[in-house]
Formats: sequence, structure tokens, C-alpha cells
Amino acid sequence: MKRRNLILGGTALVALGACGGNSKFKRYYGPEVTYVVVNKGARNMYLLHHDKVLESYPIKLGFAPTGHKEIEGDGKTPEGIYWIDRRNPNSRFHLSIGISYPNERDRQRAAAMGKSPGGEIFIHGQRVPTRKDKDDWTWGCISVTNKQMEQIYAMVGDGTPIQINP
Repeated sequence: MKRRNLILGGTALVALGACGGNSKFKRYYGPEVTYVVVNKGARNMYLLHHDKVLESYPIKLGFAPTGHKEIEGDGKTPEGIYWIDRRNPNSRFHLSIGISYPNERDRQRAAAMGKSPGGEIFIHGQRVPTRKDKDDWTWGCISVTNKQMEQIYAMVGDGTPIQINP
């Protein structure tokens, strides 16, 4: 009986190990990502360890990307310095990490217009992984491919500053 349990247990471990290779949750063992920089105009995002670029990615932005996000639904991606403040492993866009927009200044600016600043700004994967997104399409988020998002999700921790440039 013990031998049978050992064989069945070993088989189960092998089967589970095979499943783990396709997991969307990757591990990262390299240098800490200390800063994220997004250049909206160039459509690039950089993950840095101090002043060294560890990775760079092409990005897609909100459907009206020029200028700073001011109000909910404007299709703009915010500009300025924010923080990575949350993670969503069950995002409908594969995986996502949250950006701390809106800050107090963003809320004040929107309130002066009598509007909501919006929120829920994330770096996330694709909406349809089998289709190449050719144009900016999000509601203000930053989009990358699902494979790239798996790397970013593993590399970038909560509390990491993100600078989003025009």
C-alpha cells in the first residue's frame, strides 16, 4: 500500500509540475525594479534598476493619448509621477498592476471642472490575445502583450514609482 501511494503521489507531482510551465505567474530573480518610466510619445515603457534599463516594451495607450488625463472617460493616459499600488491577478486583460491615479492634484483639477477624475488606471495585457492591437485602444491604461505582462507582473512590485512622460 505504501509503495502504491508513493507512486501515485510521484505521478501527481510530475503532472502538477508540467502544468506549472504554462502559468501566467512567472518568477523573477534579477535586480530589483526601482523605477518605471513611460514615454507616451515614443510608445515605450522602461523598467529600471536605478539608472540601468532592465527591460523595455512597446506600449499602447488610451484612445486619446495626447495630454494629461483630467476626467473620467476622456481616453487619456495620466502624466506625472505615481506609484504601483495594487495587483489584479484576475484582470479581464490577462494580468494588471495598478497605478495610483488620481492623486490629490488630479482630484482637485477634476472637481474644479465639476467632473470625476476617473480611476482604475493599470498596466495590463491584451483584451484579445490572438489579435494584434495596432492602435491605442484603452480607456487610459497602458497595454502590453500578455507575455510581456507576465514579465512585468513578476518584476514590478507594489510601491515602485512610475513616471509617465508626455
